[in-house]
Amino acid sequence: MVNLIITIVVGAIIGWVAGIIMKDQGSLLRNIIIGVLAGALSGWLLAPRGLILGLACEIAVACLLIYLCKKIFK
Repeated sequence: MVNLIITIVVGAIIGWVAGIIMKDQGSLLRNIIIGVLAGALSGWLLAPRGLILGLACEIAVACLLIYLCKKIFK
């Protein structure tokens, strides 16, 4: 249960940072979903080593997901 809460909080922060980088005005729920998906995708595809590199990869993947969402749903 604690891991789920930590995942949601970190996902929300990553989605928020990616939203700022991409200058996106998305909702908090969308940022949480994108952040959690970005964390899962970066961990699965990239398998980064270390905290800083892992967070950087998650933010990069979240920016990519925001970009794709803008293109698909526009």
